[in-house]
Amino acid sequence: MRILALAILAVGAASAPAQAQTYDPRYPVCLHVYNRGINYYECAYTSLPQCNMSASGRSAQCEINPYFAHASQEPSARRYKRYRNGY
Repeated sequence: MRILALAILAVGAASAPAQAQTYDPRYPVCLHVYNRGINYYECAYTSLPQCNMSASGRSAQCEINPYFAHASQEPSARRYKRYRNGY
């Protein structure tokens, strides 16, 4: 009975459509394209002006990639450790 249940579960999981990752974490700017009900992102731009040139004349807008891998993080506060000398 367990084998039958696992087989049904496996077939159900395999037949479900997989959703691809929307944003590419290698690029800081993405182009969000609106095309007849199919919206998609093109994350292949290194700057907003570069993306805006590509979006010109199209039904699209540029957005900052929230998953950019090299996004600058706020520097953490430096903690100075006080070392004691051995007495």
